[in-house]
Order: sequence, then C-alpha cells, then structure tokens
Amino acid sequence: MTGLRHALAGYLELRRSLGFKLERHAEMLGQLVSWLDDHGATTVTTADAVAWVTLPQRASPGWLQYRMQAARGFAAYLATLDPSAEVPPPGLLPGGARRAVPYLYSQADIAALFAQAGQQLKTPLRQQTFKTLIGLMAVTGIRGGEAIALDDEDFDPGRGLLLVPMPNSAATGCSRCTPPR
Repeated sequence: MTGLRHALAGYLELRRSLGFKLERHAEMLGQLVSWLDDHGATTVTTADAVAWVTLPQRASPGWLQYRMQAARGFAAYLATLDPSAEVPPPGLLPGGARRAVPYLYSQADIAALFAQAGQQLKTPLRQQTFKTLIGLMAVTGIRGGEAIALDDEDFDPGRGLLLVPMPNSAATGCSRCTPPR
C-alpha cells in the first residue's frame, strides 16, 4: 500500500466516522490515487489535481466541480499529514452548479395570489384550500411539498410549533420545527 493509498484509507475512515457515506468519492479518490501513483507523485499538488479533474473529455462543468470537490477534500486532509501537499484553491475551474436564488414574495404578491385563488378556482372549498396553502407557505416559509405532506399531528398548538417532516424523516429521524411568524 502506497503512502497516498494509506492516507486515503485514513481520510475515508475519518469522514465515515463523521457520518458521511462517500461511496462515489471513495471510488473517485481511488482513481485519483492510482493516477498519482502512475505519474510517480508522492503527494497532491494543485497542478496534478487539475490535470486529474479535467481528464474526462466533454465533462460538464458540474461534474468537474464535483471531482474537484472530492480532490480538494482529500488534499486538505493530506496537507495535515504532509506539509508539501497543496490544496487547490476554490474557484479554480469555471462553471459548476449554482443554487437558485430564492424569490421572496412581497405582501402585494401574496395578496394577488389570494385574489387569483378566489377568482380562478371554481368551488369555495378549493378556493379556501389554496388560500390556506398560500398563507401557510408565506407565514412559515415551508416548501409546497412539505405543506402538502403535513398532517393534523404535525401542529402543536400548545407550544405554537409546526413540525415539518423531512423526506425520509422516518428513516433518519430528521425534521424541522417551524414556529409561526
């Protein structure tokens, strides 16, 4: 086992002990270490990381960013063990996935949605259902899918809390508590 492969095993063991699965990263980093071994490298350098990350022909910027993220994490760990290891700086590659900027509805936007729900929907029950849904989302900040998944037991009127179950919350035990605003 080479020094890099031994360091990779330690890195993966540490990250997994913190709760990360790292299935794809483990495979990718194994490829990085093999590539470094094939090129006679004994540590990670920025130049080597960029050369390895950009190997796939016609890869999307998002995929290259994902590979760089994996390489940077391992390089940061390696730098704690080997002062000659270089951590590639962020923003080295162009593009990549960016989070969408949320649109915050103004009071006028919300009033317009209420008015349209009252005018466009045919039955009074549907009108009130959508007005309630819009109001709940505006007041609590929950997402549409979260609001639709709510059940009677998710509201605690005594404490004024709304328990918003997260996807797979039964398996992970995760949820969000949102007090009314």
